[in-house]
Amino acid sequence: MKIATWNINGIRTFRCAIKKTLDALDADIICVQETKVTRDLLDERTAIVDGYNSYFSFSRGRSGYSGVATYCKESATPFAAEEGLTGLLTNHEGAIGCYGDHSEFTDEELQLLDKEGRAVITQHRVQCSDKTQSSTVTVINVYCPRADPEKPERKQFKLQFYKLLQSRAEAILKKGSHVIVLGDVNTSHRPIDHCDPSEINDFEDNPGRKWLNGFLRDDKASESTTDVLHGGQFVDTFRYFHPTRTGAFTCWSTLTGARQTNYGTRIDYIFADYQLTREQFAEADIMPEVEGSDHCPVWGALRCSVLPSSRPPPLSTCYLPEFAGKQQKLSRFFVKVDQKSRDALPGSQEEAERRENINTPAAGNSSGTKRTMSIESAVPKTKKAKTVKAPSKPQGNLLAFFKPKNQLSSPKDSVNAPPIKDGLFKPDRPELVRDVLPQIDNTPDDIAAPDKQERTQTEVFRTQTSNPRGSKGASLLFWKSVLHGPPPPPACKVHGEPCVLRTVKKEGPNMGRQFFVCSRPQGHAANPDARCNFFVWVDRGK
Repeated sequence: MKIATWNINGIRTFRCAIKKTLDALDADIICVQETKVTRDLLDERTAIVDGYNSYFSFSRGRSGYSGVATYCKESATPFAAEEGLTGLLTNHEGAIGCYGDHSEFTDEELQLLDKEGRAVITQHRVQCSDKTQSSTVTVINVYCPRADPEKPERKQFKLQFYKLLQSRAEAILKKGSHVIVLGDVNTSHRPIDHCDPSEINDFEDNPGRKWLNGFLRDDKASESTTDVLHGGQFVDTFRYFHPTRTGAFTCWSTLTGARQTNYGTRIDYIFADYQLTREQFAEADIMPEVEGSDHCPVWGALRCSVLPSSRPPPLSTCYLPEFAGKQQKLSRFFVKVDQKSRDALPGSQEEAERRENINTPAAGNSSGTKRTMSIESAVPKTKKAKTVKAPSKPQGNLLAFFKPKNQLSSPKDSVNAPPIKDGLFKPDRPELVRDVLPQIDNTPDDIAAPDKQERTQTEVFRTQTSNPRGSKGASLLFWKSVLHGPPPPPACKVHGEPCVLRTVKKEGPNMGRQFFVCSRPQGHAANPDARCNFFVWVDRGK
């Protein structure tokens, strides 16, 4: 039996290649996080994949945010499945139960903790070679919240989610089922799991790390043969097999290109109860070579084999009416969004750095390259664009709108004046040009002829009609005088290479300001190939 987890940063990125992606991971149970899809946007090719059955949890109140999904091969079909951790989202048979102690949570907190679509639980029967009877393994797929330093309520929300997750996992374990908790936990545990822990103030005092210390069994205890527990009841399976490996990161900042220098953190895990880890786990590792997201997959292999259920549990997407061939009610297409709760939800995880794991400049804009997929994604065909018939009359020159209106001295002049087109006289009656021009204000010199201050309208007309490029050059000079382009990039002091221009997106006094930084990817200060600390603001006047 093989399991895998991957924060995919948007499931619609895969498009038609989702089956190729799942097959390439080569696992019986595949858990993905940050799907960024809601129920109304879930399409059939994502929900119904040949050879798999899937289980989704959606964010309520905000589109394109959070969300998790578990794909199980038909040979690993679970016999029970649930959405969420509280049990409040479960109203069908095939529920797992064992919800733990909720006395520390208010009813409102429990509803909010499950409202963002952060957990899917599946329960499987497995057969171990050294046992005559089958046992159960419960897989909890989670996408833990990010703690935003600027929003204290999100720090508390994250800690409450951790407590709820631990309560549910331990309750299921106590009931007799083995438990695997996997996904994006959003906290690097030890200094070895962080690219530069010395840059983090009070690294060990981080509340998320303190929770992990209590949730996980001590590393030394994991290597012993005693059954006496030291710490929590779960084991970090990667560290169980690779206790001293350095540079084993699963997440990198795309804002700074940190993946090129492996300047990241390990925040994606497969946790399993100690007995299951010691008796059945054969290996666990990461897959940093797989691209397509700012995270990489993590996998684990067990010696036991999974026994498929005869049919998927009710939570499976194959039973959704839009995919089961059932006629839907009209009200299904009118989804009411709670504006209050939508405004209260934080932004997407990729909008800001995981500040408790990586320190990045407060001012920054994405300058990285486009995502590349290790597995080719087929591009869906778009509808044929409609052909718009071009207008019969050519449009005027944009410069004409910046020229003053021609004012004639008398009604008689207006009758005899030649026709005007695009801000210039149409030469239908050239003999009238000489008589009318003295009565008309000249075109501003800085627009019509910036190189010469004394030119008549007739000369401008003759120049532009005899040399079409003259008007184009005038337009170019005009727009350059109005719209200042970006300043030339300076060279960084260390590498002598042209810097990159970025814009501050973070709200505050510097929002919208531009600055130059070294163009190389972020990395450790001792890495000569990494970005140097060159930084300079762009003068607002330039």
